[in-house]
Amino acid sequence: MAPILMRSVSGVRGIVGDGLTPTSLAVHVNAFVQEVGRGRILVGRDARDSGPLVEDLVCATLALSGCTAVKLGISSTPTVEMAVLADPEAVGGIILTASHNPAQWNALKFLDKNGLFLGPDSVRSLFDRVDRDDLRWVPHTEMGRVIQGQDADDLHIDAILKLPEIALPTISKRKPKVVVDCVNGATYRIAPRMLERMGCEVQVIHATPDGTFPRGAEPVPEALADLGLAVRNFGADLGLAFDPDGDRLALVDELGTPLGEEATLALGVRHILAKRPGGVAVNLSTSRMSEDLAQAAGVPFQRTPVGEIHVAKAMLAANDVVGGEGNGGLILPHLHPGRDGLLAAAVVLSLLSESGRKLSELAATLPRYAMVKTKFGLEGKSLPAAIAALETRFADAQKDVRDGLRLSWPDSWLHVRASNTEPILRAIAEAPTEERARELCEAAREVL
Repeated sequence: MAPILMRSVSGVRGIVGDGLTPTSLAVHVNAFVQEVGRGRILVGRDARDSGPLVEDLVCATLALSGCTAVKLGISSTPTVEMAVLADPEAVGGIILTASHNPAQWNALKFLDKNGLFLGPDSVRSLFDRVDRDDLRWVPHTEMGRVIQGQDADDLHIDAILKLPEIALPTISKRKPKVVVDCVNGATYRIAPRMLERMGCEVQVIHATPDGTFPRGAEPVPEALADLGLAVRNFGADLGLAFDPDGDRLALVDELGTPLGEEATLALGVRHILAKRPGGVAVNLSTSRMSEDLAQAAGVPFQRTPVGEIHVAKAMLAANDVVGGEGNGGLILPHLHPGRDGLLAAAVVLSLLSESGRKLSELAATLPRYAMVKTKFGLEGKSLPAAIAALETRFADAQKDVRDGLRLSWPDSWLHVRASNTEPILRAIAEAPTEERARELCEAAREVL
């Protein structure tokens, strides 16, 4: 099998040593410097075992490209975004994380000077430079340097806790009991620190930053048995499960039952709209729950192609107040324009503490839908042919072709698209019943 190197608006990712090689890392970093300009570039990483070596290589490449590389070490993705945004001398940032991919993967995520992921045009330009071998190295007299940066955790925590939507006095008074699962990833230090500052009673599991991901990288319901057990044994009010780089959050209620990542965004949207009415934006694969909440609040709602940058740019353009992606990634543009699992934790704790209700009770008040997700290997598959067949089969549906094909009806939808982060095709359906959602995914399977 040929080496896999995934390149998209989500960055560059692959299996270390097989696709993601020293050469591929160096050429893409050099091309990134040409996009943002020489200057001070912050570099953070998650806890993967390849992280220290990839960090050294990336920082050396930045110096050999004429930049000052600032090592932040193990840092959550939103923490690096906040650090870049707060640094007046920074021209950009690079985050070394393959997010939900298994431990053998790593990646480059590129930030501009505003802490925002590079947009589609900049990403295309970067990849074009690499493909044309348009690399520009500096002579030894113009080499940059590598320096150690300061821990940015408190910068991130301070900014979250100062938000008017965060009910810090109420949380401190209630002193909720929380179990947090850091998946041995980038939140191992910052998540307990923030929760303790909020006045929570905290128990931590999977907090050794060795990147082994004992429950698997994604905080999907079937992976959260350990967290559910810890919640029950601790008598906790809720459990928090992060992904390896901390931009996503999944919830477990006081009974130890996983709520699914979509609930994180929906609960966040509900809380923020009650405090700060305004527009909402999510991607095409996100549950209707957030759409229903926006409609009930009488505020504008929009959907974008999948990918954090698409949602963030749409939100900034429309001056939306809240949004994100249904994988547990909440975005508040007035904090920073990126998904933030730590922010989501603080928002959910605020909602829980102010309501005085249990998390299971709050979750039960959300709009009810069933979502089914399937995926298919790329080999021998034709996405255009599948799209054409589905359009013919479901001629009564409303169609959106901005990212694969999304077919929608008043109470259900089906989205078929190529993944930005894995060499697969995804089919996701949502409907009032699981049976109907499975029927829609079965239709996708038949044409794929």
